[in-house]
Amino acid sequence: MTTSAPPVVPAPDAPKRSAKRPTQIGRLSRSDRISVFLMVAVPTALVVWLVVLPGILSVVLSFTRWEGIGGIDTIEWIGTENYKNIFTIYPPFDPAIQHNLIWLVVQFLIPTPLGIFLAVLLDKELRGSRFYQSAFFYTVILSLALVGFMWQLIYSPDQGLLNEITGGSTDWYGDPDVNLWAVLVATCWKQTGYVMLLYLAGLKAVDPSLREAAKVDGASEAQTFFRVVFPVMRPINIIVLVIIFIESLRAFDIVWVVNKGRNGLELISTLVTSNIIGEASRIGFGSALATIMLAISSIFVAIYLRITMHEERNR
Repeated sequence: MTTSAPPVVPAPDAPKRSAKRPTQIGRLSRSDRISVFLMVAVPTALVVWLVVLPGILSVVLSFTRWEGIGGIDTIEWIGTENYKNIFTIYPPFDPAIQHNLIWLVVQFLIPTPLGIFLAVLLDKELRGSRFYQSAFFYTVILSLALVGFMWQLIYSPDQGLLNEITGGSTDWYGDPDVNLWAVLVATCWKQTGYVMLLYLAGLKAVDPSLREAAKVDGASEAQTFFRVVFPVMRPINIIVLVIIFIESLRAFDIVWVVNKGRNGLELISTLVTSNIIGEASRIGFGSALATIMLAISSIFVAIYLRITMHEERNR
């Protein structure tokens, strides 16, 4: 007796996928587009209004003679006369350039290596490292003007701590032979904490396997740092160098509160301020000094951007 095979039941059709495209998650609504536009447009407008436009106007005014009195019709176009006077017959300019260079060298030789040394010690997580890290951080958040006032307690000729210890009576802020070095010591005290924080962040980001490999190869701690760790922190090194260059040019606060940049403390930034808002307001001449500062600063910024962009392309 033969049995018939069971009928084949066709498999149910697979559910058809919708022909519609999936919803685009990144698509923004109208309100979102307006919010994004405002978030970009408002800061951009503020930067253009408060930074770019004043910078352009300063460059334009540097070719004019204007005392700031009267309207635009009182501005006299004199070409490059301001620049010629700065480099030939303006006595404070040469000392200001020298003091800015000294400021640069001192900031590079003292707080930078000291900040690196402190960062290396704190990176070892020694006992009390949290306390010392916080103590050095407090110097960073202080303004240079406040630092100048604080160090007056040390430099005061009558009741200052330094004269009490040495038994002298030197006016550290007033003597033109020593006041620049006194101000630089106070500045280095603040700048050391800043450099330490930058390098401490860089050390935390270094791959631990690099140190372990160097240790396996028999390298000492000093060799490991200078030949392995320090080269890896090249971006931090470049940032620190650029900051030092720019800070040495725009140093102003502490010098101005000491003696308004006079009597041995001339800097380019104080010359700009004294010419623009001083007793004899010379807007055009001060703008020429500011333009010189801008040109020098732009060189270092351009170098930094070129190095950064080159590294990005090579990745």
